[in-house]
Amino acid sequence: MKKSTLTLGLILAAQTAAAETTVQSCNRTVTFDAPPKAAISNDVNLTEMMLVLGLADRMVGYTGISGWKTLDEEMRAGVEELPELSAKYPSKEVLVGADADFFFAGWNYGMKVGGDVTPETLAPFGIDVYELTESCIHIGEKAKVSMDDMYNDLLNLGKIFDVEAKAEALVDGYKAELAAFTDGLETADDPLRVFVYDSGEDTPFTAGLYAMPTAMIEAAGGTNIMDDFEKSWGTVTWEAVVERNPEVVVIVNYGKVTAEEKRAFMMNNPAFAELDAVKNDRFVVLEYVEATPGPRNIKAVKKLAEGFWGSEGVASH
Repeated sequence: MKKSTLTLGLILAAQTAAAETTVQSCNRTVTFDAPPKAAISNDVNLTEMMLVLGLADRMVGYTGISGWKTLDEEMRAGVEELPELSAKYPSKEVLVGADADFFFAGWNYGMKVGGDVTPETLAPFGIDVYELTESCIHIGEKAKVSMDDMYNDLLNLGKIFDVEAKAEALVDGYKAELAAFTDGLETADDPLRVFVYDSGEDTPFTAGLYAMPTAMIEAAGGTNIMDDFEKSWGTVTWEAVVERNPEVVVIVNYGKVTAEEKRAFMMNNPAFAELDAVKNDRFVVLEYVEATPGPRNIKAVKKLAEGFWGSEGVASH
């Protein structure tokens, strides 16, 4: 009897160990005993990562979209059965009140350092957190941004939710699609100088060394003029922009100020009259969901490349 009890215990322990999944989330190692069943995602790009993996039926809602952004037709269809629990960043009470067991967010993507909602504040309520890789720079060191940041999140979500095969197939497909595109891309000897204009008139909010647009711009044959700005997203000075003279301005489209209004601001401001991008009226618009880490990043690289090099440079695609 004792022997069979011991054997059963060993079998159960082995099964439990096999069911556990461990992933790296910024500076934390997070272990999941079972796939989450009541997940919440914050922001449009993180929500799309959940949807592209077919995880809508494991979700109880999403947060942080309508307060700043709009859902296009594709996104509306994906979340039509799910409630938006908070128009902007959720409170701890919102997440606990939804009986969530998982929150997919990031630093400045639903959580703030020292804020009310963090992995530590949610842990007592049984809510595990996975943090967006791009955002990890807010709480520690990380490597320069790359397309691997987005791939890493999809692969980790695949492990967490036990859909690894689907995640791996998606990522392999994205990598192959991007490689085929960039291999055939006709660019110049020197990368185009590119500035990312997110928002702000007095001072511009832009993408730095750790923000996804830097990786996408490089894939499309350009260089971010602010790639020595050691932040992900942040504020710089217009003087620095003028000094570096971008040849192309990438506008991030979201919020109350439209992309056309942002372009008009730059085109009509005498301070920018000598910028190559303004003189040649060279602007490329990325939607917020394309400019932040997520499934639309490959499409965004193609859009950037066409804006940089024209249809001739990407004619074979």
